[in-house]
Amino acid sequence: MKKNVYLFLFICLFSVSTQGFEKAKLDQYLDALDTNQKAMLSLAIVKDGKPAYQRSIGFTDIASKQQANKDTQYHIGSITKVFTSTMIFQLIDEGRLSLDTKLASYYPKVKNADKITISMLLNHRSGIFNFTNASDYSEYMEQGKTKAEMVNLIEELGSDFEPDSKASYSNSAYVLLGFIIEDVTQDSYASQLQNRITARLNLKRTMFAGPIDLKANQAKSYTYESEYWVPATQTDMSIPFSAGAIISTPSEVGLFLTGLFNGKLISANSLDKMKEINQGYGRGLFKFPFYEKEIYGHTGGIDGFVSQAGYFPADNVAFTLTSNGLNYKLNDISIGLLSIYYGRPFDIPDFTQKPISLSEKNLLKYEGVFSSKDIPLKITLTFRDGQLTAQATGQGPLNLTPFSTSEFRFEPAGIVMLFGTDGDKVDYTKFRLKQGGGNYKFTKE
Repeated sequence: MKKNVYLFLFICLFSVSTQGFEKAKLDQYLDALDTNQKAMLSLAIVKDGKPAYQRSIGFTDIASKQQANKDTQYHIGSITKVFTSTMIFQLIDEGRLSLDTKLASYYPKVKNADKITISMLLNHRSGIFNFTNASDYSEYMEQGKTKAEMVNLIEELGSDFEPDSKASYSNSAYVLLGFIIEDVTQDSYASQLQNRITARLNLKRTMFAGPIDLKANQAKSYTYESEYWVPATQTDMSIPFSAGAIISTPSEVGLFLTGLFNGKLISANSLDKMKEINQGYGRGLFKFPFYEKEIYGHTGGIDGFVSQAGYFPADNVAFTLTSNGLNYKLNDISIGLLSIYYGRPFDIPDFTQKPISLSEKNLLKYEGVFSSKDIPLKITLTFRDGQLTAQATGQGPLNLTPFSTSEFRFEPAGIVMLFGTDGDKVDYTKFRLKQGGGNYKFTKE
């Protein structure tokens, strides 16, 4: 439920041509992740409201070796916030709330409640302290709390800044939004979720979570420690509530996003308001790049569950990954899977090859400014704080990982840099950069 750091960070140095959708290659990549214990997850790609690809790898329960499948439910963490925002906008469409409604109308004891609006709660501009950042959060996260106890906790934690002066991620704000939904409707959040979203879209496996039930095909979550999967904590769902307590399947999350963007849940005006980005935050949605394409969606992380979901408006495609165990960055996996789906050249990583360590003395030899006759781009290699970085023209520095004395990689973007060699000797004056099917020669200036 804490803000996830992945956020679909798709980076490319140049564009490549579009190819076809290779189902076999998606299978091959997921097989490699599964065989090498890099991830336990489920993927769904929904095109025009219908699943175009579904696949699950790993177990819902390690002890019993229960395999995950397309109907397995995963905790989706903060992707819950998109559902919560949708219900708030439904109430706005019904005239029962407005973006300017003050928090003081419902919870006047929260600091600055008379200044905080529904809009500020939605786009993380309220200033309300994020309770998952509190030093004692881990001490109570597995214990149930009542609505009154959660409100009191949020009131006591106070504020980080003046409302609307800046943006900062706040689970507290979204818990309060869920309580407001209950107050306005005089109904439970779980019931409103069912009536307003899941019943309308015929989603059978999306609901407010309780304790994990293996018999109901719900996944446990795990962390990877010392070559073993270790059971993760289980947060009581009264804590994340409307900020992170929904369980679902990747296909149903994709169908939800498709329904949302195709006018089945809220008005076009409300959708536009959800998509408005201010200092990186929309009202329940983030906006991410993938090459020239735009994605609207959210990420989620709670206990050992990590998820990503996004919708491509131009293609009517929804992409969802839900994982219950990771030994590899989910963002790296997303880059690979989307690259394959959209026909971008992508080399499936060789998970049997391991990074190596090089001394500071050796890494300093790679420093310099390199240019290419193949593309109008300069790359500066710099060693600082024990790390060799590459910074291309107009971009930020990327941390390079050595796999040999002549090979460095930035795996999130599929970048490989190969230095020239003469026998066992490395030629530090030139390298070839490989990315997205391109192969470009660079020489030190």
